[in-house]
Amino acid sequence: TIVGFVGASGSGKSTLIDILMGLIKPQSGNIYIDGKVLEEDNIKQWISKIGYVPQSIYLSDSSIMENIAFGLKIKDIDIEQVRKTAIIANIDKHIESLPEKYYTNVGERGMKLSGGQIQRIGIARALYNNPDVLIFDEATSALDSITEGVIMELIHKLGHKKTIIIIAHRINTLIGADNIFILKKGEILDSGRYNDLIEKSDFFKKIATSIKD
Repeated sequence: TIVGFVGASGSGKSTLIDILMGLIKPQSGNIYIDGKVLEEDNIKQWISKIGYVPQSIYLSDSSIMENIAFGLKIKDIDIEQVRKTAIIANIDKHIESLPEKYYTNVGERGMKLSGGQIQRIGIARALYNNPDVLIFDEATSALDSITEGVIMELIHKLGHKKTIIIIAHRINTLIGADNIFILKKGEILDSGRYNDLIEKSDFFKKIATSIKD
C-alpha cells in the first residue's frame, strides 16, 4: 500500500519516520513489524528492508553507477541490478544517451544533472538492495510542479509492489495514496483517502490550502 503522512511544520512527521525506521527508540509503547516488536535483536534486519529517499539527495563526485550502488566498491557493484533500478526510476534512457553511460561522472553534488535526474538517481539508489519498504521523506518538495508530477507518477507505479510511506510537503502528492494520516503536534487527528478527508476534515482542507507550493 501507499501510506501518506501530512501536517504543518512541527507536527511530528520527521520524528515519526525516525521512530518507524528504528533511529529513535519510543519513550513508551512499542513498534510492531508484522506483529513482532522492533527491538535491538532485529533492528538491523528491519533497517536492511528499508529504502530511504530524502528531500536532498547527496551525490558523490563519482560515476552514476557508483552513486546508485552507493557505498560499494566498483568491483562489488552488480551492474545489472544498477540497470534494473535505473529502468524502474525512469533514468535509464538519459544514462544510455551519455557517452560514458553508467560510468559518467556526475560532478560535485551532481552538478551535471538536473534536480529531477538527481531525485531519480536517489530513487534508483533506494531500490538497489530491493527493499520491502520505501520511504519518501518530502522527496519532491524541492522540485518544480511538473517534475514533481513525473516523479510522483513513478512512485505510484511502485505502489502495491512495495510498501511506500510518503511524508508530504504538497497535499496533492497524496491524491493516489491508499491511506493518509493527518498529524498535529505529535498526534494523529484523522486518516482516510484524499477525497474522504477533503470532505470530512476541516483541518485537512485548511492545510491543503495553507502549505506553500
